[in-house]
Amino acid sequence: MGKSKGLIAEFKEFINQGNAMDMAVGVIIGGAFTAIVNSLINDIINPVISIVTGGGVVGQGLSIQIGSAVINFGSLIGAIINFLLIALVVFAIVKSMNTMKEKTAALMKSKEAKEEEPEAEPEPSEEILLLREIRDSLAAKNQ
Repeated sequence: MGKSKGLIAEFKEFINQGNAMDMAVGVIIGGAFTAIVNSLINDIINPVISIVTGGGVVGQGLSIQIGSAVINFGSLIGAIINFLLIALVVFAIVKSMNTMKEKTAALMKSKEAKEEEPEAEPEPSEEILLLREIRDSLAAKNQ
């Protein structure tokens, strides 16, 4: 009984770690994002390519028939286009997040540096300078 409780506790610890939760969120968001990219390709890019090429989508209908088997190259080309678009968008998102992190880190570092620097004393006014001069002259006379 003791071993199973330890295993269950260990499993709970693993699930509650940030990495496992982040990965789960990433998979869910990735699935939804794939649907958006597929719609972008099927509903926007393919019709534009169809207009430009004067007919079908590039790669559509490309296939080789060997006996009763059909090797469809068009689907492969579509999958490659999907992959490249997804990779491009993910790259842009990661790059912008890294840039934002760097700017935030630089801002925090400069803020910490400002907090560490002691503030320079303001220049004394003319009255203070005059009073100091009087004090020093009186101290010299008394010695």
